[in-house]
Amino acid sequence: MTDDHEAVRDLLAAWAFGALDPAEEETVAAHLAACESCAAEAARLRGTVRLLDGPPPKAPARSADGVLSLALRTRPAVARIAGHAAPYAAAVAGLKALLPELADRWATPVVHDWDAHATLAHLLAADEHLATRLGIGARVPPSRIEEGTPWEDAWDRRTADVIAHEHGRTPEETVADWAAQAEQLLGTPEARDAELAARAVTLMGMRLPVAEHFLVRAFETWIHTDDIGRALGLAVPPPPREHLGQLVRLAVRVLGLALGTGAPPVLFSVTGGEEWVLGSEDEPVRAELALEPVDFCLLVGGRYTPQTVPRGATGDAAAVRNVLERAASLAWL
Repeated sequence: MTDDHEAVRDLLAAWAFGALDPAEEETVAAHLAACESCAAEAARLRGTVRLLDGPPPKAPARSADGVLSLALRTRPAVARIAGHAAPYAAAVAGLKALLPELADRWATPVVHDWDAHATLAHLLAADEHLATRLGIGARVPPSRIEEGTPWEDAWDRRTADVIAHEHGRTPEETVADWAAQAEQLLGTPEARDAELAARAVTLMGMRLPVAEHFLVRAFETWIHTDDIGRALGLAVPPPPREHLGQLVRLAVRVLGLALGTGAPPVLFSVTGGEEWVLGSEDEPVRAELALEPVDFCLLVGGRYTPQTVPRGATGDAAAVRNVLERAASLAWL
């Protein structure tokens, strides 16, 4: 029953937007008829969507929350998408909403040594990996990368090439190509069919189901939207709780694989959510570590260091430090 409950909670946001396939819709409807807490959450989400679909405000909102709401009010009709693609669709909508705030500020420093224009070019390059694997043609001339080049070096080269190419174009042209590529991704059969998205492919050094690569794209799009918001002095809201939970569970799974089964075991939890034992399963837990879900994602995304991320921890300090350092080492954004 618990597994069914959690599975349905993961689908509620997509359900509210009418983005489920018929089988998922039937599953959610049956669960809502029997689960009072999920029914209440579903009603809240559906009510929010109805409000967002109302008439747009007369003047554009200045807060990032208002910008995101405006984007959702004016979003075009899209093909139905499955629950695994819903976080990416929401992240794309959020970034689209924020971009008009840049206006003539595209040269604003954002992250690393990138300005806002380069940050969007980076996302164009990052989405390209999944897009080409799903049969979508690249929008930037290919890079000259020798066969056998480590994926990290190949990725750095491709990013640099795309940024250089896009800096020779206008920001509006870069926006148009990024948005068109994102729309094509969300229009693929894999974005609508969980069964098709279950096949595993290797991208960016990670072998994951296509469904989880959509979550990786959502994760990175949100992180860089937050980067741009911070550069502009706007607070970007985190993903909806259901989407954030999907991102956290993916990050925990990848972290667990990175730690391996020989690491000192740590009971890890996100505040108000689930808990996992990371590391060895053959010895007693040595420590407990708790992070807020957004802080955990920012750590994995390279926006916190192991030393600065807010946490609650007890027990073996070295075991805790090992988890935090390994989580931070996953960052490539």
